[in-house]
Amino acid sequence: MKYGQHLRENIAPDYGPLPYMNYQHLDDIIRILSQKSLSSANLESRQISLTTPAPTNTKGVVLDSTTITEEAFLSCVDSELTKVEAFTLRKVMELRNKLDGVEIKIKQLSLNDEEEVDICQKLADDVATKFLTLEKYVNINFMGFHKILKKHDKYCPANPCKTFYVNRMHSQAWVRGDYSDVVVRLSEIYSTLRNDQVAEENTDASQSFLRSTTKYWVKTEDVSKVKYAVLRHLPVFLQKTSTGESDSQLTNSVYLDNDQLELYHGRLDKGPGALALRLRWYGAGDPSIVFVERKTHRDKWTGEVSVKERFMVKEKEVQQVMNNTYPIAKKKDQMVRGGSTQGEADDWECLSREITQAISSKQLVPTMRTQYMRTAFQIPFDATVRVSLDTNLCMISERGYDVKNMQVWHRDPDQTIAHNEITRFPHAVLEVKLELRGDSAVPPKWVTDLQNSGLLYEVHKFSKFIHGCATMLPEYVRAVPYWVDDASLRASIIASGGGRILVRSDMTEKEKDQTKVKHPGSGPGANQVYDHLLPFGDIEDNKTTTAVGRTSVSTAASRGIIINRKIPSDKDQGVNFYNDVDNDDDQINDEEETCMGWLFPFCSPYNNLSIIAPTSVQKIEP
Repeated sequence: MKYGQHLRENIAPDYGPLPYMNYQHLDDIIRILSQKSLSSANLESRQISLTTPAPTNTKGVVLDSTTITEEAFLSCVDSELTKVEAFTLRKVMELRNKLDGVEIKIKQLSLNDEEEVDICQKLADDVATKFLTLEKYVNINFMGFHKILKKHDKYCPANPCKTFYVNRMHSQAWVRGDYSDVVVRLSEIYSTLRNDQVAEENTDASQSFLRSTTKYWVKTEDVSKVKYAVLRHLPVFLQKTSTGESDSQLTNSVYLDNDQLELYHGRLDKGPGALALRLRWYGAGDPSIVFVERKTHRDKWTGEVSVKERFMVKEKEVQQVMNNTYPIAKKKDQMVRGGSTQGEADDWECLSREITQAISSKQLVPTMRTQYMRTAFQIPFDATVRVSLDTNLCMISERGYDVKNMQVWHRDPDQTIAHNEITRFPHAVLEVKLELRGDSAVPPKWVTDLQNSGLLYEVHKFSKFIHGCATMLPEYVRAVPYWVDDASLRASIIASGGGRILVRSDMTEKEKDQTKVKHPGSGPGANQVYDHLLPFGDIEDNKTTTAVGRTSVSTAASRGIIINRKIPSDKDQGVNFYNDVDNDDDQINDEEETCMGWLFPFCSPYNNLSIIAPTSVQKIEP
């Protein structure tokens, strides 16, 4: 299906066709221009004359004012961009005004009046539905401009303009604007209508969590839908350091490991007691308070549960923690004098000593950083059910600079990062965390409905730390996780210089037969067995535009059958604008020829083993 037809068939009924970009008119101009023998301007000329004859075409005929020119196309693009931006800003203002009305009504509301509560609920639902419709409008126009500009440069190569206009779009308010204040206000409205009760804050210096965590990938175009589905049941939880102006907060985590990547391979193998140690801080700018965290893996069949433990330090104390000179005894005395019980102080001392000793004995140094905008949903200080959604996710290598005896433990944000020192993850990551209470940890029905919605792609044991190390330190890893073979990740991995962990895309049929593997698009070992778990398929069976969300809860959703859908469908909200593409689309595999192929063992000074499969995958039960 051509994109022009696709756009016409998915116009929101409430909007009509006028607010949308006039894709067909721009396409008609391109067709006329492409039939002419156009030449580019003389870029070397620096002088003109006001008495020279007017420009002519190739036949010597003077161009009149009705002739379609390149200027006509550019003027039309400018006009369409202005139109879309003005409509978007007007609709956002209308939504904010509607929220003002709902908030005023709620202030006068008695929660015992079920009829009035129901009216307010419907008003909030209406605002949320209109917001999702607007987001689809923005996305379909954004994609339309990309397509028409690419088509222009293809058929009118003498006057390329895509780069200029794409950069211009990204500077306009309808693209770069952050309208998450609408989400925050909706969250507060729903929270009031639910009469959420704030739990008591846990002020322990040492905090432990026993949770069951399930991780999912969420496509960018579905992020707002997922946010809406969650905030109807849980409020947006703003951290203490958050300004409250957005529903998300910048989160940085620096993971520690040694030259052998001992912790990476331990977490990949999921061996009993496998550790992950990280330094985490929240908010933009330099950190002031840092959380020193330890995650310990336990196999469920043993009756034990994986645990995350942490304690807080000031930024200036991180060097002491890293060098095993942290004054633990002194800090413990301060805790007791400050009102902590002896048991709490003892637990904190045990945790801090174990972490500092592990850093010293294993010679751990900053290795990998994850950075993302996190939206957390939970009733404040109540971790019974917590949902987090990480967007703008990237992994940054923390190797290659002088740590100066641990005075420096993360990259200088003012320094430029090389392309092979950062990888940008193409999806959002959703985590559903349930606080464990014996065997009674059963997810609420709304969580199950979300899992059945077709918006979530479950990725068993996905790890940002593992993905970052495998992608940017390929010469040091002995095995990689199964999800690197997913077709939707390939472009980002190659762009980060991690192509050697991927299978070759240019294998001949003879080479594929010689490998004698069941799935030529996947790596060796266990990846051959669990190829079917890749959410978007591999390069031999690419499903990036057709895959439907699937989870272990819903086998129907994995087959594309959506049941009990509680979230507005694409039919209601506009268009799933990535599904139907024309022949002029960018191909995700344009640069795959640079891939170096799957090498086992890798070119690592520490690898002296024969071919190793990604052993963590072997523990997955389909």
